[in-house]
Amino acid sequence: MKDYYYDLHIHSCLSPCGDDDMTPNNIAGMGVVAKLDIMALTDHNTCRNCPAFFKTAEANGIVPVAGMELTTAEDIHLVCLFEKLEDAMQFDLTVSERRIPFKNRVDIFGEQMIMNENDEVIGVEENLLSNATMITVDEAPSLVEQHGGICYPAHIDREANGIVATLGVFPEFPFFPCAEYHDSDKRPEYEAKFELLKSKPFVVSSDAHYLWDISGRLNKFELECSENHEDIRKALFERLKGL
Repeated sequence: MKDYYYDLHIHSCLSPCGDDDMTPNNIAGMGVVAKLDIMALTDHNTCRNCPAFFKTAEANGIVPVAGMELTTAEDIHLVCLFEKLEDAMQFDLTVSERRIPFKNRVDIFGEQMIMNENDEVIGVEENLLSNATMITVDEAPSLVEQHGGICYPAHIDREANGIVATLGVFPEFPFFPCAEYHDSDKRPEYEAKFELLKSKPFVVSSDAHYLWDISGRLNKFELECSENHEDIRKALFERLKGL
C-alpha cells in the first residue's frame, strides 16, 4: 500500500472562468511544486485540453486523469472521470451534441483556449462552455458509465451548483458511487444531515481555476498497485467506486 496525493478537480484555460495561466504545462508544473501524485483535468463541459494535459503530466511524472465538470440541465455540477483518455474524448463528443449553443462573450466570461502540449493555442471554443447542458442529473451517471467513466456530485458543500443546495437532499437515486467536498471540515455536518453519505467514499478537491488554488499534499488515497500509471488509475477508480 502506498499513499497517493491527489487533486481531481482542476480547470484549464479552456474553461471560461479558468485563468489564462492555467495551461497544460503550468498545471502539471504546479502539480510538481505541490508534490501531487495524481491530477485530473475537469473543464466545464469539455475534455479537449485533456490530450495535452496527459502529455505534460506524464512528462512531469504525474498520473493524469481525463475528466469533465458536467453542468446538468438542473445546473448541478458533476465531476466525470475516465480511466482511459479515449473514452473521455468520446464522451466529449456526446456532450457537445447536448450543449445549448450560446455565443461566448470573451469580455464577460473570458477566453476558452484549446492548447497542445507545448502550451500553444490550437483553437478556441466559440460557444460558452459553462452554461447548462440538456443532460439531466438522472441520466448523467448511466451516460458516463456507457463511456467507461464514473461521475459524482461536485462540491456538495457549496451553495452554487451543488446537488444538496439545488435538490435539498443527497439523492439515493440516481446512484452516485462517491461525493466531492470542497472543504473537508464540512464533511461531518453533511454526514449528520444525510445518512447516505456515511457509507460513500468521498473526495476532497480544489476546483482550481488559478494555479495557486491547486491543492498541495492535503488529500490522499492509500492504493495497492504497481507504480505503472495505468495500474494507479485502475486502483484509483476501484477506490472511487467503493470496490
